[in-house]
Amino acid sequence: MMSEYIDRPAILAEVTAAFYRYEQALIGNDIAVLDELFWHDKRTVRLGAGENLYGIDAIRAFRAARPSAGLARQLRNTVITSYGDDFAVCSTEFTREGSDKTGRQQQTWVKLPCGWRIVAAQVSLMN
Repeated sequence: MMSEYIDRPAILAEVTAAFYRYEQALIGNDIAVLDELFWHDKRTVRLGAGENLYGIDAIRAFRAARPSAGLARQLRNTVITSYGDDFAVCSTEFTREGSDKTGRQQQTWVKLPCGWRIVAAQVSLMN
């Protein structure tokens, strides 16, 4: 049965920890951890509300230029699903402090020899 490969407890715990480590780094603007958690490859993609970034160098440049204020946010409807031992998808909605706009974030994670890494991410605003 295929379901035995979905959300294996140990794998789900690993990717959940990586996701929340990313979230803490995002709120704290910890650029070193954010950089660590993205795959260091030209094929890594981050599509944002106002930017389309292709490759780790573009993502790094975006992070370096981004203001560090106003990054706190509240998550809701977070769904983290692992598939097998080395692939996962994390989806969540968020609102930033002081804003009534809702955003969505989806990340594709792959477990590489160096650990869990984001290989593709998308962020959008709904309203």
